[in-house]
Amino acid sequence: MKHYQTDIEYLNVGKIVNTQGIKGEVRVMVTSDFADERFQVGNHLSLFLPNQTEAVDVVIKSHRTHKQFHIISFEGYPTINEVEPLREGILKIAKEDLSDLEDNAYYYYEIIGCQVEDTQRGPLGKVTEILSPGANDVWVVSSPKYGEILIPYIESVVLKVDVSEKVIIVELPEGLVDED
Repeated sequence: MKHYQTDIEYLNVGKIVNTQGIKGEVRVMVTSDFADERFQVGNHLSLFLPNQTEAVDVVIKSHRTHKQFHIISFEGYPTINEVEPLREGILKIAKEDLSDLEDNAYYYYEIIGCQVEDTQRGPLGKVTEILSPGANDVWVVSSPKYGEILIPYIESVVLKVDVSEKVIIVELPEGLVDED
């Protein structure tokens, strides 16, 4: 095991929720917006186990998906006996290891918590979650006035994103919020 550096900011990419079979695979509930990139064979991740102050450096040996889970194995963990103690562990990546994104692409952690303002209605609330149902992401906004608002991340709706100021400007189409 190695001590993790306390001056580094880590981001969660998944949680080990169970073992899978007897060949050292684990089921991971992914919390990353780039799962295929995060879990590429050969990638290093930091594994934080409950009640431990040290992180374990793990290397991805294999990765596949099965139902809503990602099935992953790590180098040096060939059987169920080696991965059983990893259950409930949190897989993380150092924020400084994130790759740069193209324009108008954002990491989830940059969007969640942003204040959303509509060009007509003014402040709506904050982004609390991001859903990925298909062609485009949907940003869930918790609004004191309108309740939960689902905003599609498309150019005609999301006009401006300023992650440094944590503000998103939108122009909601008619019918997206219940104004009664």
